[in-house]
Amino acid sequence: MHDERRHFEFLLLETQQAGLSWSTILRKREGYRRAFAGFDPAKVAAFSAARIDKLMSDPGIIRNRRKLEAAVRNAAAFLEVAEERGSFDAYLWDFVDGKPIVNAWRSPSDVPATSAESDRLAADLKRRGFGFVGSTTMYAHMQAIGLVNDHLVSCFRWAELGGSPRRLRP
Repeated sequence: MHDERRHFEFLLLETQQAGLSWSTILRKREGYRRAFAGFDPAKVAAFSAARIDKLMSDPGIIRNRRKLEAAVRNAAAFLEVAEERGSFDAYLWDFVDGKPIVNAWRSPSDVPATSAESDRLAADLKRRGFGFVGSTTMYAHMQAIGLVNDHLVSCFRWAELGGSPRRLRP
């Protein structure tokens, strides 16, 4: 994935999901789209404390003040990274040297929750002021946006997404 707004959408949803099930967040995706200005990071970065107070009464999203405040801080930090690096996309893809990591897992139990790359990404995002961006959350984010192909080798999507891997991990 290389679309800036989608990057922000996925980041926002991933950070809201922390500690919850994906199905919970996906059921509320349209509520998040409405509540967070169509996932426009510039608009979200401008949200006021009063806007967060209003979001706290919105049943279409998870009403966790710390996560909502982090979403606003993350939007501002997202824009800063994009300004510094030319795009948030370029920033993210640098963590995998511009090429998806293609793993060759044979069993779901083989798939890790983190990686050295997600550790580095999480640490750098935290240094830049992002919240709810631990290594596990960032590894899931990396999977969702295509930085990591963790489909099992027996899955048709593994081959579709790079069955001839540039970098293959056992």
